[in-house]
Amino acid sequence: MQPTTFVQQLVALSGIRDGDTSRTLIAAVVAIAVFLLTAPQGRRCLARGPAILLGLAALPLAAAMLFPEEAAAGDAADFGARFFVLAAFFQSMVLIALVSVWERLARSPSAILLDVLRWLAVAASAAIILGEAGVEPGTLFAGSAVVTAAIGFALRDTLGNVFSGLALQAERPFELGDWIQYDANPAHIGRVVEVNWRATRVITLDEAFVVIPNGQLGLASIRNFSKPDPWSRRSLFVTTPYAVSPQLVQEVILEAIRGSFGVLDHPTPSVVTNAFTDRGVEHWVRFFTTEFDKRDRVDGMARDRIWFALARHGIEIPVATQQVRLSRLPAPVSEPPEAAADRRDAMFQRVGLFAVLDETARQRLAASAREQTFAAGEPIIRQGAPGTSMFVIETGRVAVSVADERGGTSHLAELGPGEFFGEMSLLTGEPRSATVTARVETRLLTIDKEAFRPCLEAEPRLAEALERFLVGRRAAQTTAISRDPAPAPEHDLLRRIREFFAI
Repeated sequence: MQPTTFVQQLVALSGIRDGDTSRTLIAAVVAIAVFLLTAPQGRRCLARGPAILLGLAALPLAAAMLFPEEAAAGDAADFGARFFVLAAFFQSMVLIALVSVWERLARSPSAILLDVLRWLAVAASAAIILGEAGVEPGTLFAGSAVVTAAIGFALRDTLGNVFSGLALQAERPFELGDWIQYDANPAHIGRVVEVNWRATRVITLDEAFVVIPNGQLGLASIRNFSKPDPWSRRSLFVTTPYAVSPQLVQEVILEAIRGSFGVLDHPTPSVVTNAFTDRGVEHWVRFFTTEFDKRDRVDGMARDRIWFALARHGIEIPVATQQVRLSRLPAPVSEPPEAAADRRDAMFQRVGLFAVLDETARQRLAASAREQTFAAGEPIIRQGAPGTSMFVIETGRVAVSVADERGGTSHLAELGPGEFFGEMSLLTGEPRSATVTARVETRLLTIDKEAFRPCLEAEPRLAEALERFLVGRRAAQTTAISRDPAPAPEHDLLRRIREFFAI
């Protein structure tokens, strides 16, 4: 059946005596088709509204056919059908303008704005049809002031939320996916997942689903942690003793948090002296992160790094000083220095590198070694950094990696208790050849150049044994990185060791 014949039969059945409805029907069908052809992918479902209105136009026609003897049935069917057809046409034009055109040129219109304009299209259609029927739309509300006031009073909160929602969509202080703080309580922070007519829904870090009325948001001072940049600043406060230089503390903290989980290199972290308190000097640690949904973990791991770094430098975090009366108790038993030296000596006996040392030289080395503890994930040495010390693992595990020729990272090995690293920098003074990171909390025995010098002076064979060991270890490392056969041994390594220690 041809479209024109269908329209003519529809007009004949409804008793319409002119072509206004038929022309509007054709325009509405064309508008819906244009929207379906031009709408972005995934937005064509919006055409369901105009299509439903177009389908409802058949209801007045069906009513007119049920009562053919009523003289006013044809006029009522005419106005009813024209209302639905006109509403479908206006809604289709709104969708074409805002979705097919505006959304392709700029950002997508908000759902609330789109709904408002679609309902305004329906209201405009009703006003036009009422005007054509000789009814002044304003007279429908003139005699219902009491009813209107009662309805408005009952719906005042709902209407307030609706208009606040419109204001939020107009100002756009946040978008879906943004992290916002929606009142003065710092715990009331969540990610926006939905904005509708009445309320905004957010999910907090506790995975709690919170519904905030738009009226409350309209009156609140909203903090958006995702705008204008995707990162947000975090703050930690650390107190150190007055006897320690603030600048030294700042250097230690900045080095400690570099590379920690979630801590960005840019914008650059900073540490400033914040206050002088009863406990000591308070330092304000400031850094930026894009892991806002994991901010508790980011803060916690940064605190771990700071604690371990301060402990390695002998900087204690002071506790609050109070005057209290205590009973005299036995002093806690600490490990005697002799016992600590014997424990380190037993560890060095397991290290093959020190096998040529006699007992006296090994005990002297154990007495001068320093103990350091590193947190899980904390880098111990970095590739390319200067250094004149080596490390023996007492407890824990470390991962050894290097930057390869392709710009990536190659994992060389994982070392455990009794193994060592950093020996090339200790013996020759060259920069670190690999990055070593603690896999778990790790305690190391650190041997520096001045502690190792007496061993070389007392045992000349040690330098030759070290040369053979280092040549083999470097060849294996080079093969692991480049996947090529190991290069020829370095014949001047023994000379470099002796020159570095001036022996």
